[in-house]
Amino acid sequence: MLDTAPKVLSPTTPEEVLEAVAEAAAKQRRIEVMGGGTKRGVGRVERADLTLSLAGLDGVLDYAPEELVLTARPGAKLKDLEKLVASEGQMLPFEPPRLAKLLGSKGEPTLGGVLAANLSGPRRVRAGAARDHLLGFAAVSGRGEVFKAGGKVVKNVTGYDLAKLMAGSWGTLAVMTEVTIKVLPKPKTEATLLVFGLEDRRAAQAMAAALNAPVEVSAAAHLPAMAAARAPLKAEMAVTALRLEGFEASIAARLDTLAQALKDFGRVDLLDAGLSRAFWGQVREVEAFHKDPRPLWRVSVPPASGWRVGEALAAGEVLYDWGGGLVWALSEDPAAVRAAARAAGGHAALWRGEAALASFQPLEGALAALTGRVKRAFDPEGLLNPGRLG
Repeated sequence: MLDTAPKVLSPTTPEEVLEAVAEAAAKQRRIEVMGGGTKRGVGRVERADLTLSLAGLDGVLDYAPEELVLTARPGAKLKDLEKLVASEGQMLPFEPPRLAKLLGSKGEPTLGGVLAANLSGPRRVRAGAARDHLLGFAAVSGRGEVFKAGGKVVKNVTGYDLAKLMAGSWGTLAVMTEVTIKVLPKPKTEATLLVFGLEDRRAAQAMAAALNAPVEVSAAAHLPAMAAARAPLKAEMAVTALRLEGFEASIAARLDTLAQALKDFGRVDLLDAGLSRAFWGQVREVEAFHKDPRPLWRVSVPPASGWRVGEALAAGEVLYDWGGGLVWALSEDPAAVRAAARAAGGHAALWRGEAALASFQPLEGALAALTGRVKRAFDPEGLLNPGRLG
């Protein structure tokens, strides 16, 4: 029996990446681009002739703590980078999630993979998304050509902001070989205020009130009763959580202000630094839904409309992050999920579940036409991750 599995290439230098892509372009061979492989099942690549693994393109090229800038290869492992910056009292500000256990995958998440998927953790409500911290990169286009964008300084003007275009493109535009990101000082400590028993709409109002208060909330999430009752939290009622970070004295003062802003929403409790870190780790990794076999959807909507998604999916379960702007939903009804996302002004993507379904919501009209033109500019033959974004 013939072996029809795609050939796997594992370059260790940018030159080897260029050679591999240029040869594939010349021969019209379709390429699956991957990092650690932890999100390989999201938006499955169709009909690839070869797999280009960037896991071996590892290492830190430059780290200037005093400038808050780090440059690394895309295969650099998140765990190694976080350990490195923590040694200087700093952090990756977008709090990148792993999601490997959620997706049932092996391997180690990489910096390039997180940036390509534009993944951000709970701190996004305060610090911004992954794309907001990508200062520059070097890459190889689907034409087999090397190009660079951005730079190694926070204030950089180079015309088109290609860094934001590359983040979230899921490897469909180019293969990154070097990335420069902004890092920030790590907060000295943290605390989380919990509000109990709120319905989804009321929880959205509480999170909005907290985020609008002068207290610099760095994370806001809501676990409805069914999600909160699951392991590892195992709460007896719905939980709405709001995190504050910084110096201890500052947090104490801001907690008083926050509690006052939430006094009309019901009973509150406090998580100290250790319990707070554990709780937000659970939210970031969506631990409540790890063992549920139902299809899992990631729905992005305006935060004020997030509760509408949960209300529309009466037969499913949801968990709200980013003040309601990110909704994780368990549902076996694709049409209902996509309709709920559209009605709330957002879009839905299938992250775990039925292989026959398209992961990403198809684009329509002018947006589809614009996306097609961008894709053709970087990869005119559609060789990079074909089918990944639908």
